Amino acid sequence: MKLAGRVAIVTGGTGALGSAMADGLAAAGARVAVLARRAPEVDGPDRLGLSADVLRRDELVAARDRVLERWGRVDVLVNAAGGNVPGATLEPGQSVFELSEEAFRGVVDLNLVGTLLPAQTFGAAMRDGGAIVNVSSMAAARAITRVVGYSAAKAAVENLTRWLAVELAPAVRVNAIAPGFFVGEQNRRLLLDDDGGLTERGRAIVAHTPAGRFGEADELVSTIVWLCGPGARFVTGAVVPVDGGFGASSGV
Repeated sequence: MKLAGRVAIVTGGTGALGSAMADGLAAAGARVAVLARRAPEVDGPDRLGLSADVLRRDELVAARDRVLERWGRVDVLVNAAGGNVPGATLEPGQSVFELSEEAFRGVVDLNLVGTLLPAQTFGAAMRDGGAIVNVSSMAAARAITRVVGYSAAKAAVENLTRWLAVELAPAVRVNAIAPGFFVGEQNRRLLLDDDGGLTERGRAIVAHTPAGRFGEADELVSTIVWLCGPGARFVTGAVVPVDGGFGASSGV
């Protein structure tokens, strides 16, 4: 569970989940480059802020070159960039026939292409023993109302994870985590009302989660650190749920 001497990249590293992952990797001993469209103001011997759009290969290459110039290697990539986009969530009572094609394409690009391009760019610099961890969702495996574009994109991320695991073996391991429901800026209005109480949707989700609550961002960290480290050296092509039992529950 220790990552001393390893160099890790976290895309989407300023988000609620990505920032917790970056902090967790650093606490495990890794030197961490935090990548976001707007570079975070972090810099030091073991932290580096990088500005890049995960859909722009030229920006990713420039970021990779900065990491190699600074630390001389890339060992770990966590693809935390992603999420839903405005317009891709159906409003209550709205039909799927009204779903915006542009928004659907946008959410698929952000999550799927935004996972592939960093994997290609940073994976190409990895030595034997490299590790890539993608971020899927419990929405990939189950039909969850209103978020068809996000669900489809994350299902594709899981397939891409397995495909990359086969293609990059044995030098680089590729796995994914599938978080359950964690409150972030993108889904807050769906889960919580203005007073911080649960919406009807939020109550339904908690009722179907055996843990009886939403997850906390730092509860993803130990799984990420494990998948990135030597303790998981025989694990590749796996999707690990971190969901409070949501995926195991029938709802009955």
